[in-house]
Parts: sequence; structure tokens; C-alpha cells
Amino acid sequence: MTNPVRILVVGGGYVGMYTALHLQRKLKRQLAEGGAEITVVTPDPYMTYQPFLPEAAAGSISPRHVVVPLRRVLPRCRILIGEANSIDHAKRTATVTTLATAEEGTGPLQLPYDELVLAPGSVSRTLPVPGLAEHGIGFKTVEEAIGLRNHVIEQMDIASSTRDPAVRDAALTFVFVGGGYAGVEALGELEDMARYASRYYHNIKADDLKWILVEASGRILPEVGEEMGQYAVRELRGRNIDVRLNTRLNSIENRVAVLDDGARFPTRTLVWTAGVKPHPVLAASSLPLNERGRLDCTAQLAVAGAPHAWAAGDAAAVPDLTAGEKGKECAPNAQHAVRQAKVLAENIAASLAGRPLTDYRHKYVGSVASLGLHKGVAHVYGRKLKGFPAWTMHRAYHLSRVPTFNRKARVLAEWTLSGLFKREIVSLGSLEHPRAEFELAAGGEPPKPR
Repeated sequence: MTNPVRILVVGGGYVGMYTALHLQRKLKRQLAEGGAEITVVTPDPYMTYQPFLPEAAAGSISPRHVVVPLRRVLPRCRILIGEANSIDHAKRTATVTTLATAEEGTGPLQLPYDELVLAPGSVSRTLPVPGLAEHGIGFKTVEEAIGLRNHVIEQMDIASSTRDPAVRDAALTFVFVGGGYAGVEALGELEDMARYASRYYHNIKADDLKWILVEASGRILPEVGEEMGQYAVRELRGRNIDVRLNTRLNSIENRVAVLDDGARFPTRTLVWTAGVKPHPVLAASSLPLNERGRLDCTAQLAVAGAPHAWAAGDAAAVPDLTAGEKGKECAPNAQHAVRQAKVLAENIAASLAGRPLTDYRHKYVGSVASLGLHKGVAHVYGRKLKGFPAWTMHRAYHLSRVPTFNRKARVLAEWTLSGLFKREIVSLGSLEHPRAEFELAAGGEPPKPR
């Protein structure tokens, strides 16, 4: 009996999940007969649909409907919860730390493979800003989104109950750094939620809340074009949101946001969404990287000069064959990632069967962005939309893209119910410390405040 072909997929995000999903369909017979094995190494047992994180933070969507359980959609794959630490492609081996090895202290696993798919995604790109590590809040995971929602409502509770004007002012000041999708959409949704919640506080008005968006370049939402980006700035400023372009954060020490234009804002909330960088496992591999730390890939989504290694999504520098410009790469976004995953799976199956590979080609059709409830911007197929039509297109597009019919139906049901009933404005901050009350009752110390 011949040994099965071992396919290792590193990452359970867009590319990792969709590649494994297509592979288990294309290799159905081999998987059933023991001729192939697919292992997915991922730090979480689910894929997060990140475009819905702002709505999850605002309470428009339940957090459990923003994630897709991998074991449900990948029943023919082996799901291994852990982190790939390094990869020795010459030996076809990946070093992986799993939950079990971390608990047992036995050291990482050595996973052998025949075909490697590297799709670890990206991590937040931070700068050496004093105080950022202590006081900054990220916005890449569903846990961070729900934690931020709880945090915003808790700050309103603090402001409502304190007698100190300085504490109240800091609690009601919210600073977002980064004018891309994550920063603008998160700010827009949370500002909507907080403004609605303020009507239930006897001593807080919507105008008491101070929202500040800090962007280092001269525009926000560059993906939707300059005209729609300027409209987005006007829309946000019309809601009394302080949009500061060509401005950088110098420090957040002692919970005071200091900007390079001289402004100082005492604040208890600083959300950092200023870009991403390649996952560290890429640098810990023996595979070729470009100057920005991404895997150097061919149009067939194979890693250049490394047979049996494949990549796509944020981790891969894939040439854009539709751009008409030599050297231009596909943007690291979900639109490309989902389509690349399908071609990637087809090429792996073709390679195993000895068939020719297919080039990845997809012309970027445009972008949509939400600015809060019933507000948005879009630039799709050359057409520019704003306001309610753009917001409707934003929801329709992402509803069509979220994986599985189950999730589509649940998200649509929640949107329908949220249109019929009032927003939920409950903070469940205790979820982050579920054992705190019991530990205190048992004689332990209460958790430190954030």
C-alpha cells in the first residue's frame, strides 16, 4: 500500500479554510480511500469573517455568527489547534506548538508533509509608540471586537457615575488610529451604538462623547477612491467626529494621546488599526520572501523556487496579471483571497494528477465600506455610491460572501430583528474574567482593572 499524500495547510482564515474546503471536495475519493490526508494547523477552531467585526462590536450581529466552525465545514480534514513556529521545507517538516504540547510541556510537534499551503494571514503592525503596548486595543479578532464593545459601554458607565470631571472627560474620549477599513468601520459602528446608548444615561448626552480618527496619510479608505474617501471624511465630520489627516500618534503614556500636531487628549480608549504585517512564521521558514516579508509567488500560487510549497492571501506576493503593469501584485484583501483559494486547490489537485496548472486572474471590481447604520460608501465597477444605497450594497455583498448557508440565514435573521427592535446596550465585561467572582469568594485577588 502506498503512503498517502500529506497536505499541510498552515492557517484557518480565508485562504486556509477555503483551500481545505475545495481540496476535500476535489480529493474526495483519495481521502476516502486513504490516498491523501489534509491537516489544517490553526490557532483557533474557527474562521473569522472580519468584515462583520464592526457590526459584532456594535451589537448588530451576534459574535457566534461572525465565525465559522472549521470542524463543521471541514469534516474530512484533521484540524490541529496550534501555532506553526517554523518550517524546514528542505526536510518537508513544520514545527508546531499545540494546546496539548503547551499544557504538557513536552515541546513542539514535528509535522511531516508532502505539500505545504502557507496561509497564516497577517498580524497587527505596531510602531514603537510609548504606552501603546500597555493601553492600546487591537481590532483583528472577534474577541477584540466584543472586548471593545464592552469597554466602550463600561467607559460610559464610569463617566455616568464619577464626580471627577477629568475622569469623565477621559472616559468619554475615544481615539482610533488608522483610516483603513478596520478603523473607519469600527469607529462608525461604535459611534452609532454609543450615541444610541447615551439616551439611557441621565447625565450623558451624545454631544458629550468625543471621537477622534487619526490617519498618517492625507486620505481615508483609499480602496474606495479619492472622491468617496473625501465624502467619508465629510460624513464623519458632520457627526462631530474629529478626523485628523496627515497626523501621527506620538505617545499614549499615562493614558494621554499625544499627536504630532501638538494636540493632547486624555483618554481611556485608544484603538490601533494602523495596518498589518506578514505573520512571523514566514520569516521562520526557509522559503523566499520579497522585500516586504511576503512569500514570493508565481501566478500559479506556487512559492517561487520551492517545489511543493503554495501560498495565497496576505502571506503571498502574487503577480496581478490583470493590471497591465509589470511587477504589480494582487492586493492582500478578502476579495482576492477567496478567489485565490479556489485556484490554489485546483492547482494542487492538478499537480498531484500531473495536469498543467492554471494562472490566477481576477480584475479588482471595487470596494464597499460602512460608516455606521444606513451610511456607507462604495466604488464598484466604476460606479460611485454613497449613503443608504452604498450601505445596502455593503450588506448585500458581505452577506453573499460569508461562508455557509447557515451563517447567511442567521445573519439575515439578526439584521431583520435589529430593524424591528431596539439595540442591545448591555456590557458583558465579566465574560473576560468568568472566574473572578468565584476566585474572590475563595479568597483570591480580584482581577486588575483594564
